[in-house]
Amino acid sequence: MAIPLAPALRAALRAGYGPADLRADLLAGAVVGTVALPLSMALAIASGVPPQHGLYTAIVAGAVVSLLGGSKVQVSGPTAAFVVILAPIASRFGLGGLLLATLIAGLLLIAMGLAGFGRLIEFVPHPVTTGFTAGIAVVIATLQVRDFLGLTVPRMPEHYLDRIEVLAASLPSARWTDFAVGVLTLAIILAWPRLDRRVPAPLVALTVAAVAAFAATRIVPGFAVATINTRFSHAVAGIVVPGIPHSPPLFVLPWRLPGPEGAPLHLSFTLIRQLVPAAFAIAMLGAIESLLSAVVADGMTGGKHDPDAELIAQGAGNLVAPFFGGIAATGAIARTAANIRSGARSPFAAFFHAVFVLAAVLVLAPLLGYLPMASLAALLVIVAWNMSERKHFVRMLRIAPAADIVVLLTCFFLTIYFDMVVSVTAGIVISSLLFMKRMAEVSGVTLVGSGHPALDRPLPRGVLLYRVAGPLFFGAAEKAISTIAGMERRGVSVVVLDLMAVPAIDATGLVALESLIREMNDAGIKVILAGVQRQPLRAMARAGWRNRKGRLRIFQEFDHAIDVARRHVQDALAADATGPLSAGGSHPGA
Repeated sequence: MAIPLAPALRAALRAGYGPADLRADLLAGAVVGTVALPLSMALAIASGVPPQHGLYTAIVAGAVVSLLGGSKVQVSGPTAAFVVILAPIASRFGLGGLLLATLIAGLLLIAMGLAGFGRLIEFVPHPVTTGFTAGIAVVIATLQVRDFLGLTVPRMPEHYLDRIEVLAASLPSARWTDFAVGVLTLAIILAWPRLDRRVPAPLVALTVAAVAAFAATRIVPGFAVATINTRFSHAVAGIVVPGIPHSPPLFVLPWRLPGPEGAPLHLSFTLIRQLVPAAFAIAMLGAIESLLSAVVADGMTGGKHDPDAELIAQGAGNLVAPFFGGIAATGAIARTAANIRSGARSPFAAFFHAVFVLAAVLVLAPLLGYLPMASLAALLVIVAWNMSERKHFVRMLRIAPAADIVVLLTCFFLTIYFDMVVSVTAGIVISSLLFMKRMAEVSGVTLVGSGHPALDRPLPRGVLLYRVAGPLFFGAAEKAISTIAGMERRGVSVVVLDLMAVPAIDATGLVALESLIREMNDAGIKVILAGVQRQPLRAMARAGWRNRKGRLRIFQEFDHAIDVARRHVQDALAADATGPLSAGGSHPGA
């Protein structure tokens, strides 16, 4: 089996990559890198780890995925959707546990890509993705209340209602200074696009807010705000230094990093077993988010991504990043859209975005420490507001069928009160059950008799013709077959089942149909299956079904099946009405 590696990059190079393309990609990479720089730090902080780990994710995972991926213009890195999953993992297992879970998730993503699961993600129902995305937005916005208001919260609980309770109890500790800086940042982010769209609004807002806060602390007595420097620190040659490291991401074994109590993790099968559910959650959300982002990119560019290659690339990025301090990464819709609008022409643009972030870390690390925590919280509030798709959510509540609304609200509230895995699992299960119910409603069996449009003359007495419509799967098979099983059998010698409108059959459908055939045979009735399509025919062959004289015949051609039914009745009448039934020929292909 050929492994689909770097199809987007190879396609770009085959098309002829010239100096003009390089200039366009460099410019796009610089713009997206500017957006990713503060956002990566904010997302790392929201996930419960120091800000530099978000930067390392954008650098390492962003570079690896861009070169190996199946989407030409997709940008990968830490995303807001991951916050609700990563924060509880970091709280329970520490930084080392989070990186180890990310590593395992990378292996799962690679396995999913190699198994061809990329196409299966497309079958996740829209109400499920809309519901859990809106739920994630609510959780992210809630988590920003602490830094936006400057609250003193010793430890943020894992569960949403507990968080609300803790935040409400901490309101008396709110500081007007942090709130003022947060409001200033929020106002600039919202107002700047009306003045100039060439310079990213977050860059302007965070720069102005940082300068204003720094000046106020020097001028206004008692003015103080929480910044990256006051909240985080790192060790250099045994000396604790505030802020983020002034160095590139360095190789490290994830299990050597601190666990929940601050001591290095002890790598064991027990720990890995405990982390597998978390890793599965990271892998599933990473797969869904990256492919949704790739679909959005396709819609903006008119291109076409390779979903399996994208999953393998995302897996490689999440496998490599933890060895350099990176947390979970996936396709980022907002950064991908900015990349496209900035004129990106190939995967090199996303690679240059990673290089830009690396250069910023090496040059600007001391200055980044002055960014106010309230400003980063304001940035994530905007991210949460945008990802909520509130207008689309409300519109679905107004126009969607009742069943889809149930799925939407179920996923929304389960994401808030539990997590994304519970939400998506429940949403898919409910959607599947509702789908089966709808299929069972449209599937059915009708006694056609001589009124069948394909009949050129009436059927002889003793032959019943039933038309079966719809797939015979475990949600509809029993309902369809029970209609035939309850028929009046007196004087019937042949039952013909028209399966031309049955596109598919599963194991339950085979068992139900086999039970019906056995019941008919026991009553002395021969069963003829007419117009069998390819998938049902293959399923019957795998189940060992064969033509059995006087009991069962299988035909792909409807007319041939009807001719055999007529001959069977004629032969039986010619021999003896009470004698044994004759099969009347053989089916060459069944």
